[in-house]
Amino acid sequence: MFTPIQPATLSFAPDGTPYSATFDDVYHTSAGGLGQARHVFLAGNGLPGRWQGRDRWVIVETGFGLGLNFLATWQAWRADPARCGRLDFVSVEKHPFQAGDLARLHAAWPELAPLAEALQAHWPALTPGIHRCHLDGGRVTLTLAFGDAVDLLPQLNAQANTFYLDGFSPARNPDLWSPRVFEQLARLAAPDASLATWSVTGHVRRGLEAAGFSLTREPGFGGKREMLAGRRTGEGSAAAAPRHRHALVIGAGVAGTSVAERLAARGWQISLIDSADGPGQGASGNRAGVFRPLPSLDDNRLGRITRAGFLYGLHHLKQLAAAGHPARWGATGVLHLARDDKQAGKMRAVVAAHQPPADYLRYAEEAEASQIAGWPLAQGGWHFPGGGWIQPPSLCAANLAAAGTAIQPYFGRQLARLQHENGEWTALDANDAPIAHAPVVILANGVGIRALPQAATLPVRPARGQVSHLPAAAGSAPHVVVCRNGYVSPEVDGIRCAGATFLADDPDDALRVEEHAENLATLDLILPGYSAAYDPASLDGRVGFRPASPDRLPMVGALPAVPRADRDTPLDAIPRQPGAYALTGFGARGLVWASLMGELLASQLNGDPLPLEQDLVDALDPARYLRKPPRPSTGSDD
Repeated sequence: MFTPIQPATLSFAPDGTPYSATFDDVYHTSAGGLGQARHVFLAGNGLPGRWQGRDRWVIVETGFGLGLNFLATWQAWRADPARCGRLDFVSVEKHPFQAGDLARLHAAWPELAPLAEALQAHWPALTPGIHRCHLDGGRVTLTLAFGDAVDLLPQLNAQANTFYLDGFSPARNPDLWSPRVFEQLARLAAPDASLATWSVTGHVRRGLEAAGFSLTREPGFGGKREMLAGRRTGEGSAAAAPRHRHALVIGAGVAGTSVAERLAARGWQISLIDSADGPGQGASGNRAGVFRPLPSLDDNRLGRITRAGFLYGLHHLKQLAAAGHPARWGATGVLHLARDDKQAGKMRAVVAAHQPPADYLRYAEEAEASQIAGWPLAQGGWHFPGGGWIQPPSLCAANLAAAGTAIQPYFGRQLARLQHENGEWTALDANDAPIAHAPVVILANGVGIRALPQAATLPVRPARGQVSHLPAAAGSAPHVVVCRNGYVSPEVDGIRCAGATFLADDPDDALRVEEHAENLATLDLILPGYSAAYDPASLDGRVGFRPASPDRLPMVGALPAVPRADRDTPLDAIPRQPGAYALTGFGARGLVWASLMGELLASQLNGDPLPLEQDLVDALDPARYLRKPPRPSTGSDD
């Protein structure tokens, strides 16, 4: 059952301390929230001393609240000349504040202003699930999990060096201080992980000790006489740090350049191979592609992953622009029109049930939708105000520019085969001459992955898609991207894109008049009467081949080393090819998938906390098809 996020309501106790009416408790001691953060959570965990000289430090927190613990930690990290190279902060919050309320609350601590303003600027939409923000030039990663900690902690994939046990008191919020939560902390603990909390309640102490933490009572903060500090006894789990941060990436489309940029941001060196003479010339070569999520009433996997991909993609676009490498895109908004009255009812039901932020998703009735599009429409539908169009080659180029010299491109080089010897993958051309080599290889070469034996277990199907280019005057309607069994873009450089056809296993790359006619027929469904001005025989366009998957989800992760597995085999028990990974199956949704999928695979390779819930990571695992016969794809939908 889908549970929408209920934002925190800003209120204050009589003494001015931020207060929650929902839990009838204050957010921090009246003696001062920043002082509590520094005394209990930083000093209680031996920070900053324990992170010094480390490559990375991971903190997991059980209640983000006002974000004071995060801001105090970030401030201490910045002030420490011996700090760790990267700081990962993972926090769960059931009732997050709106960004405007955070700004009002943070004003009480002017010494935190620069950091607080950066946090507010990147504060994610209040939608369920995991949200990832890169701060401080990418050296600080904030991973926010919005929802109930009891549900979300089992979905986290991280190895924590430190735990901040915060939240409302055990008497007011007992679920957050339950054995189920403590067991998850033990599961997430790296060797010698520490914890700190202001609570010394008996059942909290006993629960933590039962979960394997040794505890000591320490002097408390403000009016509290004591607090708890502890260490995880036993071995714990440790993230495997890569010995050699060098990868071969095959393919320079949105998939390959996204993972290359994300790895480069972590200090990796990338050898990028593509047969074209530049990035984004295959399936990623269209003039304008649609950028928006695809919700569902039950918030199924496709809905959750497209939402996460869309929101992370927005963050990534902003990060590229802030670094001086903007991709070309238009935040015009996207209208996703209903096919008929029945679907319109379902779309309204999604908005009513999800209660999404209005700047993320709303329902526009027919008259309003017509006004937004600038054209009389036959139906209303979903309006994504933050969506729009992206020019895929520009995103590819921006990713490469952001990575700089960390990426060594090998353009115009045709990969013929891959060879694995002595822990190294070597890419060889048709003459068996080596192109480049590295301990890790990532296959992000679209439908070209089908020619490589290492990917033989993946049911990737090529889907021919023809886009029609319609001559358009500047400022002409539609002013937004409009979808209904297909899509039409606003005018971009005198052309608007309409399409696209979806034909599986059709290798012909020639433009076809009949597919232009099909696109114009779809265009008439989107914008009634619009196609009359165009003759399909006179149109230009573009044909691309998209790597489609049977279940419409990408394939992201380590390549299987066996052709099949029993249905009940755990994914992590399926043997994998050493150092070989896939990033494919994007189908018609490459723009909404690419940035997040690149971040996911880069996180897996680097041993970082993952940016998606574990059940979604499993749903993307390339080995998932080994346990069941793949269902045939029914084609593209909007």
